[in-house]
Amino acid sequence: MAKSSFPGFPSELIQFLDELSKHNNRKWFQANKTRYEDHVLEPSLAFIAAMVDPLAKVSPHFLAVPKRVGGSLMRIYRDVRFSKDKRPYKTNVGIHFRHAAGKDVHAPGFYFHIEPAEVFLGVGIWHPDAKTLQRIRQAIAADPAAWKRAKGGKAFRDRYALSGDSLKRPPQGYPTDHPLIEDLKRKDHIGLLRLERAALLEPGIVRETTDAFRAGKHYMTFLCRAIGVPY
Repeated sequence: MAKSSFPGFPSELIQFLDELSKHNNRKWFQANKTRYEDHVLEPSLAFIAAMVDPLAKVSPHFLAVPKRVGGSLMRIYRDVRFSKDKRPYKTNVGIHFRHAAGKDVHAPGFYFHIEPAEVFLGVGIWHPDAKTLQRIRQAIAADPAAWKRAKGGKAFRDRYALSGDSLKRPPQGYPTDHPLIEDLKRKDHIGLLRLERAALLEPGIVRETTDAFRAGKHYMTFLCRAIGVPY
């Protein structure tokens, strides 16, 4: 992989998010919007741009789109219309490298998350719709050996921990004593890899992220095939 020109995230990014969590209101944000632009928005877009070529080598079907709106960077503005929590801003940076088919189907993706308390990478699919989740369950039941290889391969297992919500009872059509019942009960199929916060500040964060995403290849390939999209 060619050396990235991305210098690493600025330390001021964490400081801004930490202060925003204590002053989560429009008046404070507007007074500090230049800081947001300089220390959060622009470095995040630069990181996404630096991931374009490396991500394409991991898989050509996932997109790194460095746009202010409608790209890989998730909006900092919260949708509070139907929420009891009326705080207007997210206090984290979320970067979602979506599958090219992601606008048309529920598809797996790669994720990068920054907040003052933790930094982590994610691979997989979070909150898929009922039809997509059923396809994944059917694929697990139909080829348990392939599923075990996908989630149990050394490269993946050494880095990621499976996470997400699960049903309390087995899904309809699957016996309680199924050998993979805990996986069949999952409502999310995601693997999380926690990073040291100091890694954000280094130019090597692009390589570290790319290597981590590459380690998720077999897990992501299984999910993509189950859903019917290319990896």
